[in-house]
Amino acid sequence: MGSHHHHDHKHGHGHNCHGNAGQKPIAIAAILTGLFMIVEIWGGLVSGSLALLADAGHMLTDFAALSLAWLAFGLAKRPPTGSLNFGFKRFPVLAAFVNGLTLFLIAGWIVKEAFHRFSHDAHDILTGPMLGVAIAGLLVNMLVFYILRRAGTDSLNVRGAILHVMGDMLGSAAAIVAALVIMKTGYTPIDPMLSILVALLILYSAYHLVRASAHILLQGAPDHLDRAHINDKLRNSFSGIASIENMRIWSLTENETYLSATVTLTESENWSELGPKIQKMLLHDYEISQVNLSLK
Repeated sequence: MGSHHHHDHKHGHGHNCHGNAGQKPIAIAAILTGLFMIVEIWGGLVSGSLALLADAGHMLTDFAALSLAWLAFGLAKRPPTGSLNFGFKRFPVLAAFVNGLTLFLIAGWIVKEAFHRFSHDAHDILTGPMLGVAIAGLLVNMLVFYILRRAGTDSLNVRGAILHVMGDMLGSAAAIVAALVIMKTGYTPIDPMLSILVALLILYSAYHLVRASAHILLQGAPDHLDRAHINDKLRNSFSGIASIENMRIWSLTENETYLSATVTLTESENWSELGPKIQKMLLHDYEISQVNLSLK
């Protein structure tokens, strides 16, 4: 027998309002980052420090990440269209994924450049400009970090931007340490050594961001929802259910989860009474945003 009944219910939890609050702080953070990136590129070229150039290169991806995050918030508010049934709701997740990939690329560039420095003769590094720019960079990054933390970390997008800025803070701190060591000892290899350390920390952050956003893009279910457990809970709670088939759970965004399933009832059970009860349990006990049930 085909699916002659269809029961559909939407349920919002208001999570997305947190995400939209991050738009203005992200714009301010992007402007600050973009302006100081220019200063840091100048400082790296004048001083000859890889640690500063690495941090400037990271700030470039930082600026791109923050700009993309800002754009994503605006697009996510757009209504659905004929060809885009969910509008641009998923764009922030895609932006977070791209941000993570750019972190991989920048870390690879830093490591490559560091090994190039090791294999060539050491050249002079002007520690005065290096130290001054690195300290200023740390202060700017701390300000940007504070602005973004106040925006909240509910959104993968804001989390992605914060990870970028944390990488920048580490880069500035490494440049300060490298400048001080070279000032005291003249040991220039500390510059590429600390650059590699920063690259490894960036890679660690990038891995987690790419993994979380890719899981959503691949229609993965949230970690806390297990199909077998939900199936058992429904069967145990409602004796009128004969079977549940084709259960699908997936994430549309980090805050929206969808569930669909085909339900077979026992002969004596009435769908008009049982259907809403099943809906209510799924929506409230498991915080699923939308449930689509078909009766077999």
